[in-house]
Amino acid sequence: MTLLNPDRPVGPRVENWTPPPAPTGAVLSGRYAHLEPLNAETHAALLFRAYQGHDSVWDYMGYGPFHSAAQYHRWVRDTVADRSHLFYAIKNLETDCFEGVASFLRIDPAAGSIEVGHINFAPALQRTRAATEAMALMMGWAFDAGYRRYEWKCNALNRASRKAGQRLGFSFEGVFRQAMVVKGRNRDTAWFAVIDSEWPALKEAFRVWLDPANFDADERQVESLSKLTGLVRAASDPSL
Repeated sequence: MTLLNPDRPVGPRVENWTPPPAPTGAVLSGRYAHLEPLNAETHAALLFRAYQGHDSVWDYMGYGPFHSAAQYHRWVRDTVADRSHLFYAIKNLETDCFEGVASFLRIDPAAGSIEVGHINFAPALQRTRAATEAMALMMGWAFDAGYRRYEWKCNALNRASRKAGQRLGFSFEGVFRQAMVVKGRNRDTAWFAVIDSEWPALKEAFRVWLDPANFDADERQVESLSKLTGLVRAASDPSL
């Protein structure tokens, strides 16, 4: 806080600020996950197969479920044509299969703010190291590019998503009441964010958790990610 006038404080000056670039779809790859720009011809049929029979993955999405490969193909084709967001297809390198998607959206380089959303993991990807690494890779791209704020939002009733955001190090910022109407139903939206000063510690938390040494012979984690990121989060979700 800067006190130019003690009765009218203003925020601190952001020195040497240069707006970061918008994401262009750089391939992101790690030990467990590989992310490439979503493409209907390349990925739609594979993803539809991964989602098939698991309609509950669409419960909190603004679209779906899709009841044919052709229907999902059209959705992917039309969605990726919208340049206001950038979707990734996520390959689980341990299964060598594409098993989910996520996107950058609400991309505002002038403010240094970007959101991760449209996260939809097939059951095969859920609770895997690939799922966590995919989120770490996207977060890392944003902060390495120069963004100051990285957002996570979800339906306030989606307890699993709220827990996931907090586990990944996002700090709870509140609930926007009656924020949207989705599939004819009210949606209150829970807001979470990570800021750039928190990223170095979170990056180290991801590195430690994803290290093969953090898993025993039965593939059970030694140190939980929630414990590691809990040292960084500015605020926890009181509903959890």
